[in-house]
Amino acid sequence: MDRKQPFHTKQVSVTKIFTFDSAHRLDDYIGKCANLHGHTYKLEVEVKGRTDHRGIVIDFTDLKKIVNEQIISKYDHQFLNDLLPFHTTAENMVVFFFGIIDTYLKQLEAAPPVRLQRVRLWETPTCYAEITREDFDRESE
Repeated sequence: MDRKQPFHTKQVSVTKIFTFDSAHRLDDYIGKCANLHGHTYKLEVEVKGRTDHRGIVIDFTDLKKIVNEQIISKYDHQFLNDLLPFHTTAENMVVFFFGIIDTYLKQLEAAPPVRLQRVRLWETPTCYAEITREDFDRESE
């Protein structure tokens, strides 16, 4: 097989994982989480698209740049209650992050184009919130 020839172009999902540390407290909540506390969040970003002539869906560097500039640099080592205009639950944050990433990903001039498929935000090693493209689009209607 000639290694310079493209493999078959297929729809492929790729995922990049990021981490950031932030503090928050849950307002209007009864329990320990009403107190100031922190998390090491793990953010999984899944993008789907057709592979290009090289077999690449998206340059991970492009995805990393979007997430680092628009999310990590703004929320890492911050008090989230001072920055976000909503209750700082993982559920609210994952929807918010999906919207941000989706907006900037659409501005990326990728050929072929890619689409944000899923964002998962881990609050602890055993708890996460997730939103998919289907659910995000359904809620936006």
